[in-house]
Amino acid sequence: MSGLFKKKETAAQAADTQTQTPTPEAHEWLIPEEGRDQLQKVFAGLPGDVTIEVYTGGDPKNLFDDYARRFVADLALLAPRIKPAFHGLDSDMARKRGVTLSPTLLFNPEEYRIRFTGAPLGEEARAFIEAIFLVSARTSGLSQAAKTILAQLDGARSPRVFSSPGCPYCPAQCANAIKCAIERPDLVSAECVNADEFPDLSARYGVGSVPHTQFDESYKGIGLMPEERFVVELVALKDAERWLNEHAAKGGAHGAGTGQGAGSDAGVEVTETDLLVLGAGPAGLSAAIYAERSGLATVVLDKGIVGGQVTVTPVVENYPGFADIAGIKLVEVLSSHARQYATIRENEGVDDIKLGRRIEVHTPRNVFLARAVLFATGAQWRKLDVPGEDRFYGKGVSYCASCDGFVYRGRKVAVVGGGNTALTDALHLRNLGVEVTVIHRRDTFRAEKALQDSLTREGIPVIWNAVVEEVMGDTEVRGVRLRDTKTGETRDVPFDGVFVAIGHVPNSEQAADLGVDLEPDGSIKVDRHMRTNIPRVYAAGDVIGGVRQIVTAVGSGATAALSAFEDLQQPRWKKDKSA
Repeated sequence: MSGLFKKKETAAQAADTQTQTPTPEAHEWLIPEEGRDQLQKVFAGLPGDVTIEVYTGGDPKNLFDDYARRFVADLALLAPRIKPAFHGLDSDMARKRGVTLSPTLLFNPEEYRIRFTGAPLGEEARAFIEAIFLVSARTSGLSQAAKTILAQLDGARSPRVFSSPGCPYCPAQCANAIKCAIERPDLVSAECVNADEFPDLSARYGVGSVPHTQFDESYKGIGLMPEERFVVELVALKDAERWLNEHAAKGGAHGAGTGQGAGSDAGVEVTETDLLVLGAGPAGLSAAIYAERSGLATVVLDKGIVGGQVTVTPVVENYPGFADIAGIKLVEVLSSHARQYATIRENEGVDDIKLGRRIEVHTPRNVFLARAVLFATGAQWRKLDVPGEDRFYGKGVSYCASCDGFVYRGRKVAVVGGGNTALTDALHLRNLGVEVTVIHRRDTFRAEKALQDSLTREGIPVIWNAVVEEVMGDTEVRGVRLRDTKTGETRDVPFDGVFVAIGHVPNSEQAADLGVDLEPDGSIKVDRHMRTNIPRVYAAGDVIGGVRQIVTAVGSGATAALSAFEDLQQPRWKKDKSA
């Protein structure tokens, strides 16, 4: 720990408040130089002041406290608009604000009730930076549909989002809560909690998977939600589908825009574009680059966040040019390149698609009129489909080691599967300090030899020739029931968590609804140019099946974009009719 910040911790305890920021010459930087340069540029446009109050305890060995103080001090030096104030946990100000945990960081507490409980390590820092921009602008950034729903709120809400440093989905969920607190400061307070730093608080709410959103003491949601869905569940304190069904039964469904139905398009923006890409994974991003460079105006939509499955891949070792790179870092490289050309809109799912002279695509916020559409919708995790799996999802059952691994440090978990994903997850969990056992239904792995060698080197045990028959537990996972695939015998094995990595299911439902032909496994059927059976509709990436690798997704995305360009210049389907 820096001696400079040890002194300041002591000073903060002696005095009630410390607001003085160290000068750059005397400052020991926490943020790397490259990051400082980038932040300084983006912070130059902050329109208003942002007060960040930092509350820390008196333990000089608390590295989270040290990080929080240093991080905010760095930001204050990079942006004159950021006004830091440092307080002790036993100060009068801490009592006034109701702060009891260390570290806690508050944003403009005289205007809003927005707090980060825990140091904004890892991915949480993204939400922290976004909060600075939103608070500075004094605007929520919510869509009109979300604002309309939130205007119906008539009681106090205090959404608490639990996250972890390795969860790429968590910042967007935290941002949902923060936006609501800015839009309705009279009724909404937002809290983003680092679940890893506060295990007792996490245990109190049964956090087993992140993002975990506690809307109130009794209602919770697991996973990243589209903005409109988050607002519906915040207001209604019930599942969005249930809320929509109730309103429809009463004749009150009026297009709330939760991403669950088309609804009304009144007041939404209409955008014309040449190519609309559905999905911002490697295939969608590469397609955007190639399409724009070919002269096609391109918009990319994703119902979640940019990157797809790569975002939650701990380490990528087989992408040309990168011998060893974290999945999230590779996504940053790809998305940064794509953003130089195309518009990318995250957290915007598609409600409806209509074929016509222009392909009409409806989202909760926009209507897009496109000359062509590319499905790069990827695939979702395949489930075990056994008793207990759904019941214990978020309570010990997980499909994302990057997201939830931190929760299980020092505990015993099973990784189910035998491919690259399963072995990569097992190695990642072991690196986090989790006791891991791999369960595989065969007597050999199908994963790359390099991963198998790493598993052996790490001494990770494997239960061969076994399938999970049931996930067992009470309020959370306690173990699994295994069946030997050779003898048929069953046995119960205790585990605190189960990470499922048994493959993927293509996200092809909307394509099928449009009339696109599918393969027997549900993947979209394409020719070698990535054309589907419907003119001006293309597909690429994991949704077309085959070898699901990052490099093949990138290649198919580029191919699809070039096919779209060629067809829009000289329509292939018109040639076919005249032949």
